[in-house]
Amino acid sequence: MFTDRKDAGRQLAENLSAYRGQDAVVLALPRGGVVPGHEIAEALGLPLDIVVVRKVGHPDNPEYALCAVDETGTRLCNEAAAAVDEAWLAEETERQVQEAKRRIAVYRGNREPMKIAGKTALIVDDGIATGLSMRLAVHSARAQGAKRVVVAVPVAPPESVRELLAEGADDVVVLLPPEEFLGAVGAHYIRFEQVEDSEVIRLLRTV
Repeated sequence: MFTDRKDAGRQLAENLSAYRGQDAVVLALPRGGVVPGHEIAEALGLPLDIVVVRKVGHPDNPEYALCAVDETGTRLCNEAAAAVDEAWLAEETERQVQEAKRRIAVYRGNREPMKIAGKTALIVDDGIATGLSMRLAVHSARAQGAKRVVVAVPVAPPESVRELLAEGADDVVVLLPPEEFLGAVGAHYIRFEQVEDSEVIRLLRTV
């Protein structure tokens, strides 16, 4: 059990100490991943950037992720996506692409995205449930030429760890044994409040 996202980030930083001062970049998934990502970046003396991936939820159950999509339109879906209306899926995907672009503009401001080609990408979130978003983040880092891709999260189910390695992650660092995953990321935290845009912007400006 973690006190909050900062606590989880500090513990992750201890497990990632081998990357201190290395040619590496911390890439956080907003919003929740930016808090532990900031802790890791500060502790290891590494730059911090974001990788924005949006969930495409089921039309009847928006919390259930059918796909994940980034600002380029690259999409990763599970098998359930084949059962929904194609026109609806295309429209919702485009809506999430635009939201990803909006968030990038808000969070980064005038800053250019960090170049990760030839570097180690430490991709951080506050936890993994289905794993679709993180799998797409791994795919994105590989497409940008990252030399090594390491996923670092406090909690994740066993199947997600296997899928991330199959997707191209070189390593997956999980603090709690995957077999102890409780079915929801927030169940592993004492405090798990929503992270606001203003907090994301503040943290990205202080590393």
